[in-house]
Amino acid sequence: MKKLIILFSFFFLFTSVVLGEEITSFSESAILVETSTGKVIYEKDADIKRAPASMTKIMSMILIMESISNGNLKLDDNVVISENAASMGGSQVYLNTGEVYKVKELIKSIAIASANDAVVAMSEKVAGTEEKFVSLMNEKCASIGCTNTNFVNPHGLDSENHYSSARDMALMGTYLVNNYPEILEYTSIYEDYLERPDGSNTWLVNTNKLVRFYEDVDGLKTGFTSTAGYCLTATAKKNNMRLVSVVMGVDSPDNRTSDTVKLFNYGFNSYKLSVIYEKNKIIDEVRVEKGKKESVKIMLLQDATEFLNINDKNKTYTINVSMGKVVAPVKVGDIVGEAEIIDNESNIVTTVPITVSENVLKASLWDYFKRNLNISLSGKNIIV
Repeated sequence: MKKLIILFSFFFLFTSVVLGEEITSFSESAILVETSTGKVIYEKDADIKRAPASMTKIMSMILIMESISNGNLKLDDNVVISENAASMGGSQVYLNTGEVYKVKELIKSIAIASANDAVVAMSEKVAGTEEKFVSLMNEKCASIGCTNTNFVNPHGLDSENHYSSARDMALMGTYLVNNYPEILEYTSIYEDYLERPDGSNTWLVNTNKLVRFYEDVDGLKTGFTSTAGYCLTATAKKNNMRLVSVVMGVDSPDNRTSDTVKLFNYGFNSYKLSVIYEKNKIIDEVRVEKGKKESVKIMLLQDATEFLNINDKNKTYTINVSMGKVVAPVKVGDIVGEAEIIDNESNIVTTVPITVSENVLKASLWDYFKRNLNISLSGKNIIV
């Protein structure tokens, strides 16, 4: 259900708000996005296809977390390292053929150390083969709206026809943090250890130094190859607003950091996310067809928010509800309609899904008998 809501936000709202002045001094491509609305705050050549390097692993992490969410994979599952995974070059944690690791240890190695051997091992665990995993990566890219991406591996080492764009990387980063925020428990770690089967430890240091030096940053993924240059998809949350930035084609790690900090400072200093109505706000009570209860309260399934300039004044709002019949059984989280949030200038600010405030089971024959008995005793018409 949550994934449907996020996808709706992407396709309807992933549009540019402000191009602004030239903020990024060193990046060939860049973009800054607010994650709950998909609003683009700043962009620079965001649709040009470029080598994404290890930012590729954002899509790999999406598929890994999706597999866990679907119940096909558990954090404590064992992963046997194949010869293919152990042979990977580039950034790695030096896994050996035949070693066995827990899924959570390999996720940590990917998120912190950008380990190519770990991501290949996980790709084989999730899909059976690295090739099948790459096919799933491209299918997922298309499903969330990426139009300038094609992956040929799960790690991002330079390869012909392996490319993405700043906008597509922002889409992937936004999708990951919105749908699987638990990944931030890994990407926010600055340093940790990988416990090896022989009892030794391998020190892991986050390739994204901003998780230590910029207070609000808690992810996501760096990248570097000779073709890609220095890249970074980063995310930070401040004052209830989460931003995702992407910089690509930078000439040094320091300049990569500099441009990312400029983007975050610009976003947080210029804009705010105003919560109009909070999630679970009760907005009405409706009849339930065939339910053990005859009526149920309906509420917002997520916060209703508006993305505003930092100096914008608060407005007044009204709610316009659109929904069909509610038929039992129905449970909290089921989408039964939508609420249009309308400002005092008659603009539709946002549209939020509606759900029921409690689970309602389908009525039994005994429920109908008792209900009709009560009605007959009261002298009203019997329900049939």
